[in-house]
Amino acid sequence: MQQGPRIYNLFPLLVGSVADWESKLTGIADMKFNWIFLNPFHLPGASGSLYAVKDYYQLHPLFQGEREAAPDTLLSHFLERAEASKLSVMMDLTINHTARDSVLVEQHPEWFAHNDDGSVRSPCAVDLDDPEKVTVWEDLAQIDYQQSPDREGLSAYWNELVRHYIDVGFHGFRCDAAYQVPGEVWSEIIREAREANPEVMFFAETLGAQPEQIAQLHAAGFDYFFNSAKWWDFRTDWLLQQYESFRKIAPSIAFPESHDTARLAAEANGDDKHSRFWYLFAATFSSGLMMPIGYEFGFRQQLHVAKTRPQDWEKPRFDLTAFVRAVNEMKAGTAVLNEEAPQARFTSSEAPVVGLLRRSESSSERVATLLNPDRQQAHDFSVADLLEAMSADTEALKDITPLRDAASLREHEHIELPPEEIRVFWTAGDAS
Repeated sequence: MQQGPRIYNLFPLLVGSVADWESKLTGIADMKFNWIFLNPFHLPGASGSLYAVKDYYQLHPLFQGEREAAPDTLLSHFLERAEASKLSVMMDLTINHTARDSVLVEQHPEWFAHNDDGSVRSPCAVDLDDPEKVTVWEDLAQIDYQQSPDREGLSAYWNELVRHYIDVGFHGFRCDAAYQVPGEVWSEIIREAREANPEVMFFAETLGAQPEQIAQLHAAGFDYFFNSAKWWDFRTDWLLQQYESFRKIAPSIAFPESHDTARLAAEANGDDKHSRFWYLFAATFSSGLMMPIGYEFGFRQQLHVAKTRPQDWEKPRFDLTAFVRAVNEMKAGTAVLNEEAPQARFTSSEAPVVGLLRRSESSSERVATLLNPDRQQAHDFSVADLLEAMSADTEALKDITPLRDAASLREHEHIELPPEEIRVFWTAGDAS
């Protein structure tokens, strides 16, 4: 069974130097993650934002630390330590823009979009609800893939960059705003990368993209897409529609929060039940799963791509490490949860309990997830309705909910779900 990625986002600004990153490896491995995602670690431009890269081959001063070794040497040592802990590491690959003061702007101005006055153009976004509201990222320079007279040289630069970091020891690339780069560019990058390492993996971040922007990535060769499960209201159908659309291209990855979102522990005033609920939901919804650093300890302060520092490390409000480990072990050991299997809701959109059923396409295995998203009230679900949805009897059903005794349902007519509770049931099914 090929396991999907269980990703720990090690946000480097919160940890410090590359040497300090190494101190986190044991804890990450103990929680049974199999991937680490590093946000950009390159030298940033004047804004200090990790996503405003000035030089892709130099380290952010904070990550260099007190060591005088070359950046590649420091990174290689960290990657070797991670691999020894059975952790693959992906780096962030941001190639839709650079810092406005990037060395590439100076060396290759022809690779960038320009305003009428000749100045380098900054990327912007228009608010869909208010077209008059436009956000301009003035610290960034927009790369021009459509009209650059040296598109070949631009692509060659990225190909060389990716090969370089494969040689350093990275096993994957999380592609920031992948939809803003033409699919044919990604296709060439991915093809060249797999000539260097056939097992290297590419993860597309496409949050907020329009359907046509996703469609143009169809043939690019991405291994996984990040989905929008974090924003589901458990009532409307859009997430299940997105899931079905994505799975025709590549499997997807869910997350309860990310470095771009508010902390769940802050939204719930430190209630660990809220964090448990969303982590288990993300784990059961799609093949892949990601969690940012500090989630396991109930950190409340949102990560910031320029301002976060190690001194922002918070006193834990709770400790979910045992729960996260149990969820990850459940996911790793359940084949259907590691494939982007067909998934449908078997409850009505108005029902207080949400029932989701995943059916393996390679076996008769099935998993049903019962969710009570109500934060105040408990709700029951009929055992008979669950058995009917899973096409199984009580003897064929196994409760695989993490940290819960697998009791038989034979003597029960209903399953009680307290507020923000999830139960997960598995059956091997049969050949018919």
